[in-house]
Amino acid sequence: MDGSSGRDRVPGGARASRRARQQQIRELVRSREIQNQQQLADLLTEEGFEVTQATVSRDIADLGLVKVGRGSHHVYAAPADLLAASPRDDEMLRRVLRDVPVEVRRSGLTLVLVSTAGTASILAEAIDLSTLDDQVGTLAGDNTVLVLFADEVGLEGWRARFEALTADRSSR
Repeated sequence: MDGSSGRDRVPGGARASRRARQQQIRELVRSREIQNQQQLADLLTEEGFEVTQATVSRDIADLGLVKVGRGSHHVYAAPADLLAASPRDDEMLRRVLRDVPVEVRRSGLTLVLVSTAGTASILAEAIDLSTLDDQVGTLAGDNTVLVLFADEVGLEGWRARFEALTADRSSR
């Protein structure tokens, strides 16, 4: 016996690599509207992967997949796929802010944006691609984005515009 539990195998007994499974997940998310983990697990099974819900959950976290609105429902999307928005356009940031709650805090000339686990990188990227340009830069962790400013005027102007974009979310 090889000591494995039998999970994450493909037909024929060969152990499926995590890389192959995650590549398949990327392709499925890109080509299908996957609304939940069970649907993703079922599709992976159809593709020959034996997976558990826990494995799918870990893969979603590893890949940084986020839920985005598509019509009347939410589906998984890869951050790279969301970056297809036009450069220097606020649409991607609006889409992210519709789906991700963000709390704004301040420390000196830094705004601290606190969101939900695993969403900071897509939030920072959406900010970087938006028309918000008073910031010196952004730095993303797991659920926190630091937005850095050179001066008070830039920080206050940026914050007012960001809060206006956030308010757009509640009016929809």
